Amino acid sequence: MSKTVATIPIKENDSQYYAGQYGPLQNTSGVNQTVFSFPDLNTTLISNYDDLGTSTQVRSTGNFTAHLLATATTLPSTSNQIPVGNIIVTNTTNNTIQLKNIQGSAIPNNQFIFLQLTDVAIGENYGSYSVLSLNDIINNFIVAYTGQDKILTRIKRADVLFHARRAIQEFSYDTIPSTKSMETTVPNTLNVPLPKDYVNYIRLSWADVDGVLRTIYPLSGLSGNPTEIPVVDANGVPTQDAFGSNLESSGSIIEQRWDTANQNTLSGNYDPYNNNGVYDHVWWKQAYGQRYGLEPELAQSNGYFSVNERLGTFSFSGNVANKIIMISYISDGLSYDLDSIVPKMLEEAMYSKIMSNIITPRNDVDGNTKAFYKRDAYVKTRNAKIRLSNLKLGEIVQIFRGQAKWIKR
Repeated sequence: MSKTVATIPIKENDSQYYAGQYGPLQNTSGVNQTVFSFPDLNTTLISNYDDLGTSTQVRSTGNFTAHLLATATTLPSTSNQIPVGNIIVTNTTNNTIQLKNIQGSAIPNNQFIFLQLTDVAIGENYGSYSVLSLNDIINNFIVAYTGQDKILTRIKRADVLFHARRAIQEFSYDTIPSTKSMETTVPNTLNVPLPKDYVNYIRLSWADVDGVLRTIYPLSGLSGNPTEIPVVDANGVPTQDAFGSNLESSGSIIEQRWDTANQNTLSGNYDPYNNNGVYDHVWWKQAYGQRYGLEPELAQSNGYFSVNERLGTFSFSGNVANKIIMISYISDGLSYDLDSIVPKMLEEAMYSKIMSNIITPRNDVDGNTKAFYKRDAYVKTRNAKIRLSNLKLGEIVQIFRGQAKWIKR
């Protein structure tokens, strides 16, 4: 009862895809041309300015440069680059740009314009064929599932948008590989802001000199980040300001003590020349067995982190200061609204999920039909999970070869 909508064919040629280069395009209009379109690019062009009539820059950087070439064989360079202040994007659907109609900006007749994407834009374009935008999903659903002689004879686009966003949000938690990662450095304050599209963390780790990631473990109650730190009087009662609101301390004493804590006292990694050390070179026999009963989750030296709800940050233990870390986290996939992307292997599941969610509250659809589409959405979601799990037989076989190893007990 469902059908697949045809995939949009590839428009980019090899030069446009691999090198991010478009052109050179010759101006054959007979006059100096100021408007050019690059409809074959999958990447949406972004300019530094939105209006040619103002000198106010609205973005720190665009994602392309444009060059004015005298001949088709002229190589693009900084010397023939058109200033970014003389270019705006007027239509993102077909990537239309407009140039200032002044000498050196407009393209003279029979001369050429050449477009070069930035390295970041080229990287974002790689692999773009494997996904669909949320806008494409909505358009495809309306075309394939609504109309005369269909379950949904008519539907508002706003309703489809709402259920599509809810579907992609739910899929992002356990089906879509929506893992994102960010590299940063832990400052001396030991606090790193949560990413703007953060929903939950997956793994935090720091990189050693070889680039190997060392897992940073969650605090798990070892210490804590209070959400409120009121100033109290001698009796422990919170004090208020002149407006009746509790006075808040500028910092947490618990966090300050944890920031300066000696992590070696937790892991048991004592200085061997300390008389209390487990492997003290003089008293090792007397200290032997001192670490008996040590909690295994504390026997690590990679450090700890916690989600500090009061500050909206990741808080780290002192031994992680100034280390390069990678934050792997989950996003709900909606941070860019209609530009959100959906893997093509999830396409059918998305349509079924949207259909099920739309007809569930309707009173003009019978219960059997609702049950069918609910079951259909479940089955296609399960199939999508299997496809997206990315299991490869060769990789599994390689892992299983480790079962021949002898393990000492």
